[in-house]
Amino acid sequence: MPMSDTLAGAPPRAAIAIPELTAWQALRTNRNWLGFWFMLPAIAFLVLFLVYPLGLGMWLSFTDAKIGSAGKFVGLDNYEWIIGDSKFQGAVFNTLFYTFVASVIKFAVGLYLALLLNENMPFKALIRALILIPFIVPTVLSAIAFWWIYDPTFSIVSWSLRKMGWISGNINFLGDAWNSRWSVIFANVWRGVPFIAITLLAGLQTVSPSLYEAATLDGATRWQNFRHITYPLLTPIIAVVMTFSVLFTFTDFQLIKVLTNGGPAGATELMATMSYNTAILGGRIGEGAAISTAMVPFLLGAIMISWFGLQRRKWQSGENNE
Repeated sequence: MPMSDTLAGAPPRAAIAIPELTAWQALRTNRNWLGFWFMLPAIAFLVLFLVYPLGLGMWLSFTDAKIGSAGKFVGLDNYEWIIGDSKFQGAVFNTLFYTFVASVIKFAVGLYLALLLNENMPFKALIRALILIPFIVPTVLSAIAFWWIYDPTFSIVSWSLRKMGWISGNINFLGDAWNSRWSVIFANVWRGVPFIAITLLAGLQTVSPSLYEAATLDGATRWQNFRHITYPLLTPIIAVVMTFSVLFTFTDFQLIKVLTNGGPAGATELMATMSYNTAILGGRIGEGAAISTAMVPFLLGAIMISWFGLQRRKWQSGENNE
């Protein structure tokens, strides 16, 4: 009997029954949800330690809560108070000045060090390790060290300058308004430069040497190499690293708290230290939360500037952002 006749006369096989998956089983087995499950612990961590404290702080800023008292809703009273408070206005000025000057200096010095360490030089690995030391030392220990360096009686800086005959008396680093501002800026720069230098150095090492070789053959100078090759290729990394630098500097607390505690006479009082002194030391939780919440628009502004800058660069490069 032909095979085709046998198959034609055979009864149809029963269809294999595929059990239906429940919604939960589908979520567990769907590969499109795999990334979500891996991100879930990080999301939970951020919600617990970032979103919830931020939301609670914003809520407290609309209340007259004090230590030991839950307080009641007062609307925008706390914000009206801080906007009209001269001490808060001074803290805003100090924070913006501190952040701008320190960030500019850190970028300039960090970029110079990155370019220097990217060259062939002896003991390069050792120098890179030494540059990282200020960044890995705990902030409080760094602040205590600078506190001794700036001591009005035993300052090594004043002693050295007196021995060289440049000054006749000790410098009052932390007792004068502008001296204290520049002193804390220098301490912040010392701590922040390694982060910028090492990050930019990592970016520099991704630039192909063939680009420099081709430019040199065309007669380009070192400045032209930097202007037309190094800087454009480093722009995305610069945007990211400077955004982090601005955020870290704007919210700096430990360095100022240990060195000056906002003094003398509020000359180095930042928004972060004023919030702590108002809420924790002063017991006015609602007002302190309002000061902290007032920092959010400045931080969002810094992030948006970086984001729009990167998007503009993508558009100029002809990349499709869709």
